[in-house]
Amino acid sequence: MMWPNFFLQDEEQRMGMRTRAGGKRRKALTDEQEGKIKLAFFVAIVGMTLTVLAVGTEFWVELNTFKQNHTAICEAAHYGLWKFCYKKLWVEDVQEERATCGPAELPGEANCSYFKFFTTGENAHIFQKTTKKELNITAAVVSLLSITLMAMGSLCITMALSKGIEFLLKPASIFFIISGIMVLVCLEVFRHSVRWLITSDETVPLEYEYSWSVACAVAAGSILIFGGGCFILLSIPSLPKKPWEYCIKGRSSSTTS
Repeated sequence: MMWPNFFLQDEEQRMGMRTRAGGKRRKALTDEQEGKIKLAFFVAIVGMTLTVLAVGTEFWVELNTFKQNHTAICEAAHYGLWKFCYKKLWVEDVQEERATCGPAELPGEANCSYFKFFTTGENAHIFQKTTKKELNITAAVVSLLSITLMAMGSLCITMALSKGIEFLLKPASIFFIISGIMVLVCLEVFRHSVRWLITSDETVPLEYEYSWSVACAVAAGSILIFGGGCFILLSIPSLPKKPWEYCIKGRSSSTTS
């Protein structure tokens, strides 16, 4: 009976040593640190929500034809990264001082379809103007990569809060900053695609204006970069409030050693 008890006590001692060693390796976050991380994560979540809203909608740019005399209907169009919509509006609903048709939010008959350059590789034709599929595909791919980096950053923050691993704040900050930059890059590529579309056929007069989806994307990119910067600041070790305290602390540690 003594041998089983001896092995049982030995195993309990080993488990206790492993637990203590694991406790030393894991650095738990304080309540103040956890609160700051959650606040910065909330800022990042706002940026992620705006990004998904912008990427998933087709109100990036509106194309408006000029109103013609003695016609009751005018045409407008709007599109985003994935699909475009034609819309027929009643001229009486358009403001009289406005020379073009629109805005696209007015009630009217809409006909929407997805771009074919994602499937068959064909360019789209909007009001006899041709898109440049390379630019549109690049903007869409960059937006998807940005969302992927956001998901990776969110995973790092979730693990940092659940496991108490402060080191994961650094990769999370990098993921969020790069994703915000990529959202802004996506906007720039999309802007070039719009300019290409407008100048593809000068014989068709059109006016264009960027819509609320672009505003969401601009805000999302800025917020994500700001949120990533907050995580960088939270990952930096805290320094004394006064500079000379840091110098005195360094001298005392060197003297002791």
